[in-house]
Amino acid sequence: MNRHLRNAVVAATAITAGLLMTACQNGSDADSAGKSGTGATAVADKASDSKGSKGSHDSQGTQDSRNSRNSKGVSGSFTDGKVTYLAPGKYIVSVPGKGDQQFLVADDTEVYGAGTICGEAAAKVDAPCTLDQLEAAAKKDAVSADVKMKNGIATLVTERHGKGVDGTWFGNVSYLAPGKYTVSDMKGVEQQFFIAEDTEIRGYDDICDAVNTGAGGEGGTECTEAELEAAAKKGFSAEVVLSNGIATSIRDDH
Repeated sequence: MNRHLRNAVVAATAITAGLLMTACQNGSDADSAGKSGTGATAVADKASDSKGSKGSHDSQGTQDSRNSRNSKGVSGSFTDGKVTYLAPGKYIVSVPGKGDQQFLVADDTEVYGAGTICGEAAAKVDAPCTLDQLEAAAKKDAVSADVKMKNGIATLVTERHGKGVDGTWFGNVSYLAPGKYTVSDMKGVEQQFFIAEDTEIRGYDDICDAVNTGAGGEGGTECTEAELEAAAKKGFSAEVVLSNGIATSIRDDH
C-alpha cells in the first residue's frame, strides 16, 4: 500500500507540473501575440499618419503653387507706350513690338505728367499727378507714357514728352489753356502747340503795341505771355514756328 501511495503522489506531482508548464507556455504565447499586435498597430498608425501628412503637404504645396501663379504678374519696363483706360484701376499699355499688356495701379503708384495727364508740356521737370488725373486723361485718349511694373502692378507711370511737330504755320492763333494754343491754316486744320519760357513773342499791334526797333520797324515789339494769352482769346493771325510741338517764335502778321 505504501508503494502504491508513493506512486500516486508522484503521478499527481507530474500531472500538476505538466499543467503549470502548459499554463506558463500559453501565457507567454499570449503575451507575445499581444506585443506583436500592438507593434503592428503602431506601424500602421505611423504609416497612416505619414500618408496623411504627405497628402496634407502635397495639397498645401499645390495650393501655394497655385496661389503663386495667380499672384505673379508681369514685371518689367514698357517704354514709349500708349496707355489706355479699361476699368477703374485697370489699364493697357501698348508698345510697338510687344503688343498690349494689362496692368493695375495701386495707392503707391507714382504718376508724372508732361502736359497731358497733368503739368505743363514746356516744363523742364515732370509734374506729380494723381491717379484720378491719369484716369481722366486715359479716358479721353491714349497717353504716351513709360510704365514700370512689378507683378502686374504699375510702380511708375511717366508721361513722355511727346515728339511734337516741327515746321512753320501761318494762320489764326487761338487760346486753349494756360501755355497751350492752336494755330489753324487757311483750310481750318488746327495744330496744337505749347509755349515755353524761351518762346520769342513779337507783336506788330495785334499781340502788343508795335514799337519801332529798327529801320522800318521790322523788329516789332517783344510781348509778354500775358499779352499773348489776351490776344489769343480774341484771335489773331500770326506766323508760328514749332519745334517738337513747342513754339520757338510767334509773330503776328498785322
